[in-house]
Amino acid sequence: MKKAINAMFGVMLCVIPAMQVVAADSLTVASPNRAVRFNISIGDKGEVTYNITFKQQTVIQPSVLGIEAWSKNLSLRAVESSQKDTIWKPLYGERNQIRDNYHAKTFTFQKGGGQLLKIEVRAYDAGIAFRYCFPENPAGGADMVINKEHTTFTFPDSTRAWFTSQAQGHYQLLPLGQWSSEAERPLTLQLTNGLMVALAEAEMVDYCRTKFVTSADIPNTITCSMYDKVALTMPFSTPWRVIMIAEKAPQLLQNNDLILNLNPPCAIPNTDWIVPGKIMREMSLSTTGAKALVDFAVRRHLQYIHFDAGWYGFEYTVSSDASAVNVDPRRNPRNDLDLQEVIRYAKQKGIGVFLYVNQRALVKQLDTLLPLYEKWGVAGLKFGFVHVGSHRWTTWLHDAIRKCAIHHLMVDIHDEYRPTGFSRTYPNLLTQEGVGGNEEMPDANHNTVLPFTRFLCGPADYTICYYHRPELKLRLKETQNARVLKTTAAHQLALAAVYYSPLQFLYWYDKPEDSQDEPELTFFDHIPTVWDDTKVLDGEIGKFVTVARESKGQWFVGSISNNDARDLSISFSFLQPGKKYKATVFYDDPASPVRTKVSMKQLTVTSSTVLRQHLMPSGGLAVWCKE
Repeated sequence: MKKAINAMFGVMLCVIPAMQVVAADSLTVASPNRAVRFNISIGDKGEVTYNITFKQQTVIQPSVLGIEAWSKNLSLRAVESSQKDTIWKPLYGERNQIRDNYHAKTFTFQKGGGQLLKIEVRAYDAGIAFRYCFPENPAGGADMVINKEHTTFTFPDSTRAWFTSQAQGHYQLLPLGQWSSEAERPLTLQLTNGLMVALAEAEMVDYCRTKFVTSADIPNTITCSMYDKVALTMPFSTPWRVIMIAEKAPQLLQNNDLILNLNPPCAIPNTDWIVPGKIMREMSLSTTGAKALVDFAVRRHLQYIHFDAGWYGFEYTVSSDASAVNVDPRRNPRNDLDLQEVIRYAKQKGIGVFLYVNQRALVKQLDTLLPLYEKWGVAGLKFGFVHVGSHRWTTWLHDAIRKCAIHHLMVDIHDEYRPTGFSRTYPNLLTQEGVGGNEEMPDANHNTVLPFTRFLCGPADYTICYYHRPELKLRLKETQNARVLKTTAAHQLALAAVYYSPLQFLYWYDKPEDSQDEPELTFFDHIPTVWDDTKVLDGEIGKFVTVARESKGQWFVGSISNNDARDLSISFSFLQPGKKYKATVFYDDPASPVRTKVSMKQLTVTSSTVLRQHLMPSGGLAVWCKE
């Protein structure tokens, strides 16, 4: 869609006198294309339930709506209808414009003659979002404590879920009754009618994390599991509960802008200093090693280098001071890192510097560290081992990101944090981990699950690696453990197109001296990290995926397979009709003379081209198209 759509808002309020029968239509919210329908029902005891259909197929059977102390004895007092259809332009993203198009209703309930509860529901073509809103109480009593959410999701029989209990965990396809513990979100489900559904949350900023558990009492039912209690002052709203719906798995990923649409617009007045890019970790923690990495970054078209744990001492020791360089002797016993000289040298070469800081130091020193790092000329921070889940630490973390914005510092959050769309409001939050990435070297099966699970909620810092594989015999002692690549070189190349991260780590376990400037590195050299457009071309969760992304008229395509070999057909219909493009194809080739066993071929392609390619087990394919 090239032309902006003018904003269209409509609001209609229906006030319902006590004891009046409510028209059925007023209790239904339908998406703009009318395929998705959310229906509310009110029981005899004032309990509120809902169900969802997609093209007249059942998605969620009658299920409970409610918050602790607000699940029965409720009377409907008003229904307010509205709709919106706008296009907004993100600072960066998977596309350069995002359509926010929904129909909405806000249902106002009253308990007895007192406080009101509003349930706000939005119906998008891609799914449903709802939240609980507590307006200001004119009668007083503004404080409220929530210990439990009663929302449930009852699915048709034989529904299965892609389950993982941890943000960095591995996935299993399990029936709803066979989970070992809580499920991380987003939670992707496969229904027997063929539909794909994902449960997620959005705008979880001043609240606690909510995971999912299965009900011990009601079959096929998922319930909400809050990390801890939440104490807030009215007025306030809970995070959005999101139900994404698609006929095929690729559509879930294609429509993941839904999470961003449920968050407020950018709150940073001047964003010129926020610059996405590619980054590589500096592991020697020495001046000489860091300057060598800067030179490598220039040669390989990276934008940043990153000093990981150890530059200010042992990160787990309370006495370690993140305001001064004091290298952990386990990392570099010589302690010969002149950080200011490296920052000066890097800036001269056009390279920025990120610093890792453990939450121990952040909690203790945040307000002094941020202005200091700004003075040093640091580009951004990677928060390490942050506490996640609780109301206290969720609020602390998002406040820390706001403070980083004041001091012009970009942020990458590592470990268990998963996004809920806050980067729309504070785009200095470039990326976050919350993914089982190459720190642990997962297999290709896992990699083909991630696009349809973890990446539905936003960017992930997967830490793409390239040389750390036994067959290259690099630093053999280091590669004799489990942390070696289990996928091919072309698979890792393709991940730079398949996985979205505005701050994209490349060469994670690698060092500059590992590289022999293999010819296929030109794909890494030229690929951007943010995009003008994205097309999820094909895929099946746990088997394969193909994604095409466009920036400034050039297209980058990535395909990866699971642990099995397969033959793929890739249509180039995403190209502009009537134009010819030069395509460079990077593929696994056991006969290649290059030590990484990657070959390249040149093709002329158009929008009618179909590329047929064999993918090796755990293999991949990368394509770069330009006019």
